[in-house]
Amino acid sequence: MNTIALANLLYMLLPLAMVGYLYYRWLGDMQEIAYASLRMVSQLLLIGYLLVFIFQNDATMTGVLIVFFMIAVSSLIALRHFKERSRAHYLLLLGAIGIGGTFNLLIVLILVLELEPLYQPRIVIPLAGMIYANAMNAVSLAAERYESERAHAQQTARVKAFRSALIPQVNAFMAVGLVSLPGMMTGQILAGVDPLIAVRYQMMVMAMVLGSAGISVGIYLAQIERLRQR
Repeated sequence: MNTIALANLLYMLLPLAMVGYLYYRWLGDMQEIAYASLRMVSQLLLIGYLLVFIFQNDATMTGVLIVFFMIAVSSLIALRHFKERSRAHYLLLLGAIGIGGTFNLLIVLILVLELEPLYQPRIVIPLAGMIYANAMNAVSLAAERYESERAHAQQTARVKAFRSALIPQVNAFMAVGLVSLPGMMTGQILAGVDPLIAVRYQMMVMAMVLGSAGISVGIYLAQIERLRQR
C-alpha cells in the first residue's frame, strides 16, 4: 500500500473548507467544523503514538482499561447531545453501550476469530473502537428521535426511535457490494489480501456493527422508559 505523504493530506482541507462554508452560511456557525477538524487531527496523532506503545505492551489489564475508557468516553460524547445530562442518564448510556458493545466484541473474539490468547492488541483495540463508536452513534440517534416523539404514545416513540437509529446500518447492509465497498474490506484489498478473505472479515464487521447498534439501542430504550415512569 502506498504511504501517504503528510503534505498531500493538506489537499483534504479543500472539501473541509467547503463544508465549513456551508455550515457558516446555513447554520451561522464558523467554529464547529474547524474545532472538530482540529480535534480529529490531534486525537488521531495522539492515538497513533499511543497505539505504538499499546501494541508493544501485551498486558491484559492495559487492554481492559482501554476498553473501559472507550465505553466511558463514548457514553460521555453521546450524553452531550441531550438536554438532560444527569448522572442517571449517563449511567444508562454507559450500560447500554457497554453491554451491547461488549457482548458483540466477545462473540467476535472468542467464537469468530478464536483468539489465543484472547487479548491481542492489534486486533482487540481496533475492533472495540468500531463497536463502541457505532453503538454510541446508534444510541444517540435513538435518544434524539425518542425525545422528539415523546408527545405521541410511548410505544410509538420507541418504535420510531429504534427504526431511525438502525437506518445507517440497514442501508449499509442493502448497499454493500452494489454501491459501496466498506472500509475494512477496501483497506485489506489495498493491502493485498485475497478479496474472498476480505469479504469474510467484512461480513463479520457488518454483523457486529448492526448487532452492537441494535442491542445497545434496545437496552437504552427499554431503560429510558422505566426511568421516565419513575
